[in-house]
Amino acid sequence: MNADKTLLSVEKLSRYYGDLCAVKNISFTAQQGQILGFLGINGAGKSTTMQLLTGTLAPSFGKVTIGGYDLLENPIQAKRLIGYLPENPPLYREMRVSEFLYFCAKLRRVPQAQIAQALETVVEQCGLATVYYRLIAQLSKGYQQRVGIAQAILHNPALIVLDEPTTGLDPVQIQDIRQLIKKLGETHCVILSTHILPEVQAMCSHVQIIHQGELILTETIAGLLARIQTHYLQVALRFPPPLQKLETLKGVINVTRLDENYFKLQYDKSYNPAESLAIHAVQEQWGLYELIPEKQTLEQIFTHLTGGQDGQTKPQITI
Repeated sequence: MNADKTLLSVEKLSRYYGDLCAVKNISFTAQQGQILGFLGINGAGKSTTMQLLTGTLAPSFGKVTIGGYDLLENPIQAKRLIGYLPENPPLYREMRVSEFLYFCAKLRRVPQAQIAQALETVVEQCGLATVYYRLIAQLSKGYQQRVGIAQAILHNPALIVLDEPTTGLDPVQIQDIRQLIKKLGETHCVILSTHILPEVQAMCSHVQIIHQGELILTETIAGLLARIQTHYLQVALRFPPPLQKLETLKGVINVTRLDENYFKLQYDKSYNPAESLAIHAVQEQWGLYELIPEKQTLEQIFTHLTGGQDGQTKPQITI
């Protein structure tokens, strides 16, 4: 593996279906201990990219390297490092969970002497002990999803690729799967394809947004949230001073009165007047009872970057 600890390297990856370019010139890297959220609206190219990364679909152009192995030139070595959960889990519903996972272990060429320990580990990780001997067809959607994740990780792959892992689950099941993925992200590299924005914020350390087959944003979650910080304060005062008084506070650019007691302050990015405002409010008895920094949501920035949900407007990147 590379000295810089890069596990996955994607270089100028493209995939055409006839004249249609589903994925265009994508490049990025990922490391161990990183959960990368691959975010895009339906039809943006997420699933195609996941198939390219896992070798189930050949690229038209470009290169994927996993743990130093070229996926096209050394497919066996590279795929040993991959665990993949497609959007529709590849389950044999007529098999018991125990039979299916043993079958997957053999497919993954887990040494016979290590299979029992590998099964015990994934059963514990995925919470499958109570359903281990049940038919997969009799399991709830949530437990079937757990079995799907179990088959993806039982050979302890360095790279885990999950395509829409919480689709169709109820809120309790979603929380369980999210906790499992976060735990896996501590020791593996996880790539999570989703169109669900809260999922990215809840689990991922990094995010990439794909739109019309192209990557339009690559950022850490912390960096993204810092970027979308706006320079506004929402202020509520029981005994507000004249508007001009608020406008004279250091750093304040503009004040908008929302109603009798509520104000919206725009301030210069080089100076946040929140502390100064609080001091003046106490000294001059303005009755401050609300002071809230205003932020855009990830949903707002996502909609801005993708030009709306119809996917027809090519975004203009300004951040």
